[in-house]
Amino acid sequence: MNTFLKWPGGKRWFISKHHNYLPKKIEKNYIEPFLGGGSVFFYLLPENAILADINSDLINVYQIMRKHYLQLGKILQFHQEQHSPDYYYLTRTNIPEGEIEQAARFLYLNRTCFNGMYRENKNGVFNVPIGVKDNCIYDIDFFPHYSSALKNADITTADFGITIRKAQERDFLFVDPPYTISHNQNSFIKYNQKLFTWSDQLRLLQELSKAKERGAIILSTNANYFMLREMYEEKGFFTKPINRYCSISGLAKGRGMQEELLISSTAFIDG
Repeated sequence: MNTFLKWPGGKRWFISKHHNYLPKKIEKNYIEPFLGGGSVFFYLLPENAILADINSDLINVYQIMRKHYLQLGKILQFHQEQHSPDYYYLTRTNIPEGEIEQAARFLYLNRTCFNGMYRENKNGVFNVPIGVKDNCIYDIDFFPHYSSALKNADITTADFGITIRKAQERDFLFVDPPYTISHNQNSFIKYNQKLFTWSDQLRLLQELSKAKERGAIILSTNANYFMLREMYEEKGFFTKPINRYCSISGLAKGRGMQEELLISSTAFIDG
């Protein structure tokens, strides 16, 4: 099952090219502290899951999809009927009071904004311009299936540290923190500081190391940055560069094949 959200840094490409690194069976709980678009969750469809993200608006969409998908679909159909550039920017400006209405607004903007981006200004206001796609109800018949997939999930707004601490022996942790990749590796920290600070990276490593000691099975993605590789390998993790094609950069030199880093608590078995 595909995710119903577009998300910057989403892992649809990972599912397509590298799903063999995911477990065939999850013995206990699936835990994802940086939920984002949820591509890996919807691919694995675990029976029990703990899904979290620090973005409360994003988490609200998942909670509403699980509990109120019929009402969500009806409001989204209304957005579809009204869709135009003027309506898009009016909707982007106005935030409704109800949680279902907020979720429908989020999903409408997500599907009709430029390139499915999620970006806020310094005041925390979504500010992505309108895109070229104008169909926001293309998968409305699948809403019951999304809801069913989420029915046994614990879906919460939380800091990643709180979520990772819930991982115990034989739980599977999929960890995909925010990051971008720079061609100039020396600029990695500068480019990522607003997304996910270096102190956050250090804190993440500390939390994952403790989860590994508790017996959790961990698979994480990150930028293929030499300091990150060394940090994780020193803590007993296994690392592996993987390739993906990046096509969203505004500059031609920013598009093409790029390397990311796969981090695992167990040795990689290719094939």
